[in-house]
Amino acid sequence: MILTETPLKDCFVLEPKVFGDARGFFLESFNQRQFNELTKTNYNFVQDNHSMSSTGVLRGLHLQKNNPQGKLVRVVAGEVFDVAVDVRIGSVSFGKWFGVRLSAENKKQLWVPPGFAHGFVVLSDNTQFLYKTTDYYAPAEEICIQWNDSDLNIDWQYKGDPKLSEKDRKGITFREFSKALA
Repeated sequence: MILTETPLKDCFVLEPKVFGDARGFFLESFNQRQFNELTKTNYNFVQDNHSMSSTGVLRGLHLQKNNPQGKLVRVVAGEVFDVAVDVRIGSVSFGKWFGVRLSAENKKQLWVPPGFAHGFVVLSDNTQFLYKTTDYYAPAEEICIQWNDSDLNIDWQYKGDPKLSEKDRKGITFREFSKALA
């Protein structure tokens, strides 16, 4: 596994070693000991999630106020543009975002630490997105920050109107979120 740092403190892109031949390929998608050594963390993952979406679906920006979830995310079919936003008070990268294309082809993963907001936009049909979380989903703790917040100014690398859930349509602004933290 190769770890690449991002501009956001504690957020990393991980690339597994892929062994391929004429029959196909093999990769180790997760190894707890190796993950802890590379990221210099000691998180345990408690839940795996799997979603399937069509082109233009945008999910996010999500986080949990209490019980923050770290997420190790990857794509096993199709492609997304995946975004992490550092919302940890006092962090040197507070309010900054990082995005990366994750696809079945490139097999990259993104480690989104607890205390980050997370979202992605789907760039191809029938995209399947997998993620491991470090805490359980707690709907009462969930916060949604507007995907198109002007203060964050995220370039989603998608042209057109994204398909949003009702929850994502009603997201709060980053300023509202920041004021609630103070």
